[in-house]
Amino acid sequence: MERSVTVRTPESIAFHYELAGLGSRFLAVAIDLFIQLILAFGAIILTGYAKGGFDRFLGSLHLKSSQTDSIIYAGAIVLYFMIFFGYFIAFEAWWNGQTPGKRAIGIRVVRDGGYPIGFTESVIRNLIRIIEVALFIYGVSAICAIISAYNKRLGDLAAGTIVVRDSSFEVTNPDSWLQGDADPAPPMGVAGAAGLSDDEVSLVHRYLERRSQLEPAVAQQLAQRVAASLRPRLGPDSADLDDHELLRRVGAARPR
Repeated sequence: MERSVTVRTPESIAFHYELAGLGSRFLAVAIDLFIQLILAFGAIILTGYAKGGFDRFLGSLHLKSSQTDSIIYAGAIVLYFMIFFGYFIAFEAWWNGQTPGKRAIGIRVVRDGGYPIGFTESVIRNLIRIIEVALFIYGVSAICAIISAYNKRLGDLAAGTIVVRDSSFEVTNPDSWLQGDADPAPPMGVAGAAGLSDDEVSLVHRYLERRSQLEPAVAQQLAQRVAASLRPRLGPDSADLDDHELLRRVGAARPR
């Protein structure tokens, strides 16, 4: 079931998202699982080749056979945990809320307020994944996502996250699209941008990413509201810049 949600930032600026449906989320998980199985199979092959040398190393430490076996089993558990759960944590935290499967399907994880997911949220939602896999292999999570107003599985409820679709390419102004989205000149920086918070910078980049998909009047209104929330934090030269140019310069001064 496809649903949508409007999130409002502390600056009272609203962003509209289309929530990822159950089918697209499970398809993304299936792609990720396929990649994980390839990694696990590769790990089995590599450990098979390395086992002889590893056994000799442990033997040189004069460990008992039972101790050697315990170390090997513990290492295997850690390795496969990293492949099947650390995989999600690492990709979502450092790849802006996406794994290879999510990127292939065109969905990503964001925080409830629409801001990018952080390492803490990624750890929480993916440690809960262990419980979800144990509960009938995501069966309980599927039911939870269906009855949740925001398509949230158990991990999303615990971490305060939602899964949304990336904005699809939509031409709202064919003439401007034919001219391309590139700005006529590379933007310069703006004084005071270094003092903006990460959430404020994220807000600017979301505007820059979405403006070409909005009606001109809507884009102008959004730029005005975002710029108005930032001007008090920026230097006096910001007063001479129009809203869009100001946001361009902030985005250039604080890239993602």
